[in-house]
Amino acid sequence: MQRIITYTISPEDSGISILSFLRNNGFSKHILTTMKRADHAILLNGQPSFAKTALKEQDVLRILVPEEAGSEESILPVKIPLNILYEDEDILVLNKPADMPVHPSAGNYENTLANGVAWYYRQQGETFVYRCINRLDRDTTGVLVLAKNPLSGALLSTQMKQRRIRRTYLALTDGIPPEKGTVRAPIARVNDSVITREVNFERGEPAVTHYERLAVSNGYALVELHLETGRTHQIRVHMNYIGCPLPGDFLYHPVFDRIGRQALHSFQLEFKHPITKEPLRFLAPVPEDFRKAFTGNGRFISQFLP
Repeated sequence: MQRIITYTISPEDSGISILSFLRNNGFSKHILTTMKRADHAILLNGQPSFAKTALKEQDVLRILVPEEAGSEESILPVKIPLNILYEDEDILVLNKPADMPVHPSAGNYENTLANGVAWYYRQQGETFVYRCINRLDRDTTGVLVLAKNPLSGALLSTQMKQRRIRRTYLALTDGIPPEKGTVRAPIARVNDSVITREVNFERGEPAVTHYERLAVSNGYALVELHLETGRTHQIRVHMNYIGCPLPGDFLYHPVFDRIGRQALHSFQLEFKHPITKEPLRFLAPVPEDFRKAFTGNGRFISQFLP
């Protein structure tokens, strides 16, 4: 979506060029190129200006961040309810349900989170580009953040690459892990499989998962997990590797007597707002099927949660 941002120049930024200021604030080369094609993308104190113009303290810089071509042609808008935790001009934070892919793929063209978001913005008459920052597996529930414009997308992607977005997951494991631990085991795609992953020390990519056991009930452990890396199926593969697979996982532990999907929930997401730099923290309630699988009735899991 097109975004207009206004900056008041501080003493620290006085004397630098507009171009240097924008680069310092996360404007990528690609975004700066799109700005060149837009009318009045840079206004300094209300007047059109140039990238090489030097800034002075208390100058007011108005920047238009143009949107790229929309995703409407590739993502079909479908009326799918969204559980919105938060929204502003730059981010959309959702609580994703189970049995919903985050983006279209073969066989999943109309039942994804992207379809629902496309519908949501079409109703508002907004250009839609799908920028999912932390992707979740189809049956993983919980907090997920989308960037609503190119600048917030670039800044959040940088936070993710620099491991400054803290992701807290909750999982149930069929098997009781140690009280605390770290799994450092590289992950690779299984030969002759498009989907399945495995720990493979010869050709795997580095993967690190930290975990803490919170409680035990009915033979399952409730485990809190934090990721240093973001490999496909990382938590599922690592917990299976240490002998504590997730129940309901159709790939790695297809035991469905107490839950019908992998017992994994994106419980909390912490990061700095891409534009305001304000620290943000979002939590998604633990789903009922997860609660019942752990306690038998779902009523007492909250006392174990961080």
